Amino acid sequence: MSGTLMVGIVVGSESDLDVMSKCGKVLDEYGIGWEIGVMSAHRAGEVVRSYAQQASQRGLRVLVAGAGAAAHLPGVLASLTTLPVIGVPLAATPLSGFDSLLSIVQMPPGIPVATVAVGDMGARNAGHLAAEIIGLFDESVAASLAEHRAKMRETARPPEGFVP
Repeated sequence: MSGTLMVGIVVGSESDLDVMSKCGKVLDEYGIGWEIGVMSAHRAGEVVRSYAQQASQRGLRVLVAGAGAAAHLPGVLASLTTLPVIGVPLAATPLSGFDSLLSIVQMPPGIPVATVAVGDMGARNAGHLAAEIIGLFDESVAASLAEHRAKMRETARPPEGFVP
């Protein structure tokens, strides 16, 4: 939770904290401050409403919501703020997150939610996507992103004799 607070991570249940904390670890790598809270769209609707409506005033620039089963949390947040919302489908049912993925990705026009992969991989990619969004207006985050991508490229090992 280093750096200036810019990303709010929200989960619908305490059981989701372990997966979604991986998003925070990625944000730490970029020096982006984040917070995490448990707020169910179904059990604590007024708390979710208040959080979304105050997020921008509190300095948050991106919201990330992890949700399983009916997975309404990302869409509810997106309906209550104009901040970018990234939805992370979680495998909370026997359908292994497929139900969550469909719930999050099928938003009505005008209320977008950027949707990433199910589970751990999605939580980590949500952190990278949030960093890319913040990098649009924060030069130090943009530089960290460029450095991260350069390190990733160094792992490429094309066949001998191949010239890209």
